[in-house]
Amino acid sequence: MAIDKDAIKEHIKGILIALGDDPEREGLKDTPDRVARMYEEVFEGMNYSNDEIAAMFDKSFEQPVGVSDDMVLVKNIEVFSYCEHHMALMYDMKVSVAYIPQGKVLGLSKIARIAEMVAKRLQLQERIGTDIAYVMSKATGSDDVAVIIEGCHSCMTARGIKSKGAKTVTTTLNGRFKQDSNLQNRLMLMLK
Repeated sequence: MAIDKDAIKEHIKGILIALGDDPEREGLKDTPDRVARMYEEVFEGMNYSNDEIAAMFDKSFEQPVGVSDDMVLVKNIEVFSYCEHHMALMYDMKVSVAYIPQGKVLGLSKIARIAEMVAKRLQLQERIGTDIAYVMSKATGSDDVAVIIEGCHSCMTARGIKSKGAKTVTTTLNGRFKQDSNLQNRLMLMLK
């Protein structure tokens, strides 16, 4: 699916009119085009399915013989997204991704790229974690994946309740992370 920039421009122009402003006035003339280009960038992930993202970032390396199946953790990956309910910004998001390799390891930058691409959609924070876990499982061949996300939602901080200090934390635990409390405890210690 390609993002339709021309349609976005027309709709943004309509929104400006609906807000009571003149889209032809200086300062707003190029706004529909700027917004369309921004949307193309910040919603890039909408162009791809989770399976396509896994294929894009599945560059892996064979795990050396004799290496244990210890956990790999990349923490505090900074991403942002947009809430699908209000199209409001989800910001100050920190994503931590852990997995236990099953014979191959993923390039570390690929983990951050997966998190970023999944976040570049109209999303729910809970689904971001589920989608990242799915993509990681496909890319690594491991079912043992955990995703922890902490973030702020402008639909809560800038409007409505206006609770500026509120943060949302979500966890997605799959495979051994879901069943093994010792592994969960080890992960939580590593996240501190």
